[in-house]
Amino acid sequence: MNSAMHTLQAAAVAALTAHPVLANALTGVYDGPPPRAAFPYVAINDGIASDWSTKTIAGREIRLALTVWDDGESTTRLSNLMSHVEDAVLAIPRDLPDWRIASLMFLRSMVVRDPAGPWAGLVEYRVRLLAI
Repeated sequence: MNSAMHTLQAAAVAALTAHPVLANALTGVYDGPPPRAAFPYVAINDGIASDWSTKTIAGREIRLALTVWDDGESTTRLSNLMSHVEDAVLAIPRDLPDWRIASLMFLRSMVVRDPAGPWAGLVEYRVRLLAI
């Protein structure tokens, strides 16, 4: 994993765990589906990074995807949690260790459910970072 991806994911975890509602509502924030976790929780998906450098500054464009997992009877709690995840991500500080967020753009969200399993709410962003 490159340093930009690692730095951004660490900042996302910090923002999610510091958010006042999510800190009390989630059982955890994981860097992938945990083997045994109580619902609801957030899993940070593997990101996609590409070069976004200029002539003078190194840069990366990263797709940050977060999945909120919930086993509720309906999507009400899941939708509420997804809204708070969006708030937390937008509150990530722009100055990170060795990188500065040049832009953070919401791309999409969707809710899916396996008939035999829990609800999954995906929230995805495009984040452009510049080395400092």
